[in-house]
Amino acid sequence: MIEEGPLGGTKSRRRRWLRLTLRAFGVVLLGGLLVVGISYLQARPALGRAPEGERLDRIQNSPQWGDGAFGNPEPLEGQTFGAFRELAQASEDVTPSTPIPVARDLQNRFESSPESDLRITWLGHSTNLIEIDGTVVLTDPVWGPRASPLSWAGPKRWYDPPVPLEDLPPVDAVLISHDHYDHLDYPTIIAMSEWDTQFVVPLGIGAHLESWGVEEERIVELDWWDRHPLGSLEIVLTPARHASGRHLFDGNRTLWAGFALLGPEHRVFFSGDTGMFPGMREIGAQLGPFDVTLIEVGTYAQSWADWHLGPEQAVEAHALLRGNVFLPIHWGLFNLSTHGWTEPIERVLAAAERSGVTALTLRPGEAFEPDRPLQIRRWWPNLPWRTFEEYPVVSSRLEDLDPPLGPNGRTTSPGH
Repeated sequence: MIEEGPLGGTKSRRRRWLRLTLRAFGVVLLGGLLVVGISYLQARPALGRAPEGERLDRIQNSPQWGDGAFGNPEPLEGQTFGAFRELAQASEDVTPSTPIPVARDLQNRFESSPESDLRITWLGHSTNLIEIDGTVVLTDPVWGPRASPLSWAGPKRWYDPPVPLEDLPPVDAVLISHDHYDHLDYPTIIAMSEWDTQFVVPLGIGAHLESWGVEEERIVELDWWDRHPLGSLEIVLTPARHASGRHLFDGNRTLWAGFALLGPEHRVFFSGDTGMFPGMREIGAQLGPFDVTLIEVGTYAQSWADWHLGPEQAVEAHALLRGNVFLPIHWGLFNLSTHGWTEPIERVLAAAERSGVTALTLRPGEAFEPDRPLQIRRWWPNLPWRTFEEYPVVSSRLEDLDPPLGPNGRTTSPGH
């Protein structure tokens, strides 16, 4: 019988340790692949479908298309390292610590038409019900639980929808600005797929809608500056500076945009998501003035200041668009950035006061008519927030604006 000496025993233990380590690694790897596979299968329907056939041909003939993707009026500039740094320095107040006061008396409201023929109800983030000159449109409807393709992961909404979908008045058109998850919501579109309504969307998004059960004849796809009549209303798809995509491999394969609603008596502008760009002035000159502008103010960061306006540039955009009343949107529902959740509205009010702009502060679920007396109420808690001077957010490539925008030449005051 040969006995293993001390050296042999050490080698044997090392081999056993290596086998156990490899086995554990294999279990972890297999478990990870299983989780990824199950998650993909669950998320797959919400990812949508790529454009093809005649839809793809129209996309490829668009002036906005080139090198296999849609482009912007001015290219987007970003800082990957800066984004990670800002993520590590996120505010302690990115989500509310107390319930948000939501207005929920909406069903009775919709039983009668607005006296002024223009009433706008903010339902949170970028979801708005706009009743304009006898036509009802709904923007970027999100009734789902998360801004995500998964029901159990991703940014979770902070409060239930102010009104159930079935309690909305009949909607003549649903407007979708782009296909990011906080604007194009899979469970909401599934619920709406049987509605007797039109879906007016930028190029390419019709493929997603069709894959979710919306009939092709109810989908209207537009390019920038295209017009679509809807009763007495004319809908114009306007340029924006942003991006699109629902997974890693479909970046910028569908278009993004804003909307101008031109009625016989009123005009409303809805920005969708956008950074600042000189074309804002052209939109205002060709399609304004607007009774109301609904412009995104949240989800900003210095490291990606071209993707979103930020509060001060939103006030400037309102002026360039020749707006009368300004309704800040795209805040107060999801945690999608690193700033405190109340910071966007605080900075908007500061910039609006310095610029003489009427900026409203609706609670989710509240409505207003711009021809009626307007009130500004502070319904959110008093939390720390950074001023423009402490944390400026300025988009790049604004030299073509006259006067130029930016730290050395702004159309309005940057804040307090």
